Amino acid sequence: MSAEEPAKGGAEGPQKTPEPSGVDLARVALRAAKEQARARGDAAQQKKQARRGGLRSGARADGRDPLPLGSAINRLITERGWETPAAVGGVMGRWPQIVGDDLARHCVPQKYDEDERVLTVQCDSTAWATQLRLMAPQLVARLNEDLGHGTVRLIKVLGPGGPPRRFGPLRAPGSTGPGDTYG
Repeated sequence: MSAEEPAKGGAEGPQKTPEPSGVDLARVALRAAKEQARARGDAAQQKKQARRGGLRSGARADGRDPLPLGSAINRLITERGWETPAAVGGVMGRWPQIVGDDLARHCVPQKYDEDERVLTVQCDSTAWATQLRLMAPQLVARLNEDLGHGTVRLIKVLGPGGPPRRFGPLRAPGSTGPGDTYG
């Protein structure tokens, strides 16, 4: 049995693709000519626009068309690489839904350090700060589930702060308080 003969059982050997005929060759040549003409036309159009002083407005959409606000903001966030800070900012806005209303009334997110991946939260009492420290591992897991794995590595819990130190016109430079003036 030779290689050109079909095998018994109905299976045929490897089939060759037929050579393009005259009509197929003409179609291929026409398609190539159209593409070349389109490229020449585009180049001529760009030269004409450059002579006129730039792009002109037209009926077709181009990159200068107005965008809806949401699309423009999403494009800006993506171009600048602000996905993580924007997502964390969204979490700060949805803080009561994430941690619950009771905890959100007493603990407020302050800032997010993108390099360290640390979320800083301030509580209004030491009892709530202790409660948040105990809940921190579950909260980190919940935040990472919402934002993407590894976005928040640690939650830094701050207790209540004292009143801000006031420096007024009657204070001596370097004074530590009212007791330092009496000796």
